Amino acid sequence: MHQVIYALVEASTEDTALACGKAAFDRLVGAGPDNAAIFDYYVTFDDERSSVAGKARWGDLPVVAPVDSDDGEKLLERGWEATRQEFERNLERVRTAVNEFSDDELMHDKDLARHACYNLGAYRGPSLYLYTEFGDAIRNREHLEHVLSADEQVWIIPADVHY
Repeated sequence: MHQVIYALVEASTEDTALACGKAAFDRLVGAGPDNAAIFDYYVTFDDERSSVAGKARWGDLPVVAPVDSDDGEKLLERGWEATRQEFERNLERVRTAVNEFSDDELMHDKDLARHACYNLGAYRGPSLYLYTEFGDAIRNREHLEHVLSADEQVWIIPADVHY
């Protein structure tokens, strides 16, 4: 499965921002010895080599954009809205399962109820769309506002990830 995720990084230049974004995505695919792989691989939108990911799958997206630019605001809204919708979808599935299923049915993951619980509590992975430059997911609006209030320019970098 593919999805677009976004890294929010502090940087003084576009090139530095892209490098920081790629470092965050590297962490998420387990590129370093201290990093567990959350996604299989990623393709940023400056990479023209792939015929199945990045631009080939999603069309033209900005490679990197300041979050306070028109492009940056659109990417940020897209990432936050996806995060919020996925949270609400999983929360509704958990509420329904807790109210309707027996303990045994929950234990046996009826209708993927336990999977919805896992997604609801996830700190990284497919149910989250915004990440810091350190590869940490942004799980709530307060964390997002904290990241956006950085001293340096904040940039957003999209990447197509496979999981």
